[in-house]
Amino acid sequence: MEKDASFLFGGISFNRKKFARDFDRFKGKNIVDSAEKLQLIEKEDKTIDDSIEKVEFVKNEISEMEDGTSTSVSKKRKRKEKGTVSDSVEGFSVFKSSKLKKEAASEETDQSVNELIQGKKEYYQQLERDAIFRKMHNIHVSGSNIPSPLHNFAELRSRYKCRSYLLRNLEKLGFKEPTPIQRQTIPVLLSGRECFACAPTGSGKTFAFVFPILMKLKHTAKDGVRAVILSPTRELAAQTTRECKKLARKKFYIRLMTKQLAKSGDFSKLRCDVLISTPLRLKFAIQKRKLDLSRVEFLVLDESDKLFEPGMLEQVDFVVKACTNPSILRSLFSATLPDIVEDRARTIMHDAVRVIIGRKNSASETIEQKLVYVGSEEGKLLALRQSFAESLNPPVLVFVQNKERAKELYDELKLEDIRPDVIHSDLSQIQRENAIDNFRAGKTWVLIATDVVARGMDFKGVNCVINYDFPDAAAAYIHRIGRSGRAGRSGQAITFYTEADIPFLRNIANVITSSGGEVPEWIMSLTKKKWRKHRPRRETISTQPDI
Repeated sequence: MEKDASFLFGGISFNRKKFARDFDRFKGKNIVDSAEKLQLIEKEDKTIDDSIEKVEFVKNEISEMEDGTSTSVSKKRKRKEKGTVSDSVEGFSVFKSSKLKKEAASEETDQSVNELIQGKKEYYQQLERDAIFRKMHNIHVSGSNIPSPLHNFAELRSRYKCRSYLLRNLEKLGFKEPTPIQRQTIPVLLSGRECFACAPTGSGKTFAFVFPILMKLKHTAKDGVRAVILSPTRELAAQTTRECKKLARKKFYIRLMTKQLAKSGDFSKLRCDVLISTPLRLKFAIQKRKLDLSRVEFLVLDESDKLFEPGMLEQVDFVVKACTNPSILRSLFSATLPDIVEDRARTIMHDAVRVIIGRKNSASETIEQKLVYVGSEEGKLLALRQSFAESLNPPVLVFVQNKERAKELYDELKLEDIRPDVIHSDLSQIQRENAIDNFRAGKTWVLIATDVVARGMDFKGVNCVINYDFPDAAAAYIHRIGRSGRAGRSGQAITFYTEADIPFLRNIANVITSSGGEVPEWIMSLTKKKWRKHRPRRETISTQPDI
């Protein structure tokens, strides 16, 4: 071995025959000292992967020399430098820099792996805690990456940076703890996810979608309408407008679409952040080119199952198509959510979260429900008068099948000492508003109504609901009796039925039993009849004999 070729690797012998080509290459480089060799190696080790490969290669060669065997270099790993080392040089290592880099990389990798494992562990622990909390509050969800439910309103500040004035308004309005529907749907909407939710009547659904809208809008703007809330009736739309204004406290421009505004209002000049309307009036304003919904960020369908009925579906579809903002968030809320409504909802929603409180399509458990057999139409009026004579506990809502029967029943009761009033679609808007205001104020004790007020109307403290005419569907029954027993209060629901109604009793009995009520065994043994609308031709309500 020549001195200039072996100077750097003093004490190491090379097999010239076996490594003649490599030896000649090292000799040709004419490297004269260890410092120059170390500098060359550091330049070649540009990446940590190359360094690791070199260290592994040297280790393999050392192992082969100690065992007294010689092996050829693998074809897959084509190295430019090949050598055989018999003994390591004490106190000096050519690959010191590479080893340090490898150790640092190994430490960083271990740390990253540990952080990943710890993150996954915390994630699954949080999922388990969320599942236990949802079970405690009877919250059922489906979907991907569902946000954790709210434990209290204070989390709105810590998790979502809620502005202080909204939290103060909550306190002033008496909100202390979120209801189950609010615990889950508020985080879903604040996380930018679409949802459709089903919860019992009086469970706080209006607040569940109004509050996140106000939080996300942050402040008023001049860009046009930014949120639209659709309601099936004018009364419900007016009520939702009042609740929005209470919570916003003049921080936003909240408008109710009235008949006059739909005809002559120019929204390009009117400032409006949140617009609340029925589908027909909104469609009329859009067709008149008075309203542009291209900047709408939130679209809420309240009482969505009613909005998806054939009479309103076309109008709702027109409004949905007019909201062309690609980043719009759509949400559906109702106390009843039939499968057909879910299917239609999925066609307009993307990656939506499904939230069900309690059992789907069930009545509130705080309502005591009774079925009363009255035999015939004449027996209904007698049973109603008897009920009032025994215990009249106003305010009381009495539901009938249509507006003609509402007028007839009012004519029978208007002279009695029970302070009755009536509301139906033939009345003017002012008359309907007055009837509702008088009932809320306690001036009216008994309000006779059609299903026009069965949807979403919040009457504080209604003690009793009487279904004078048998409801035409299970959903109608749930919404009717839901005017009582709201916000955790107790209530009572009495349903009259005649011989003509018996085939449909089982459908209502299922709703009663699902909410904890009791039903006679003979009713539960009846065959469940598939019905569309049970609206038989009924006799005139009158105690006057036919002449």
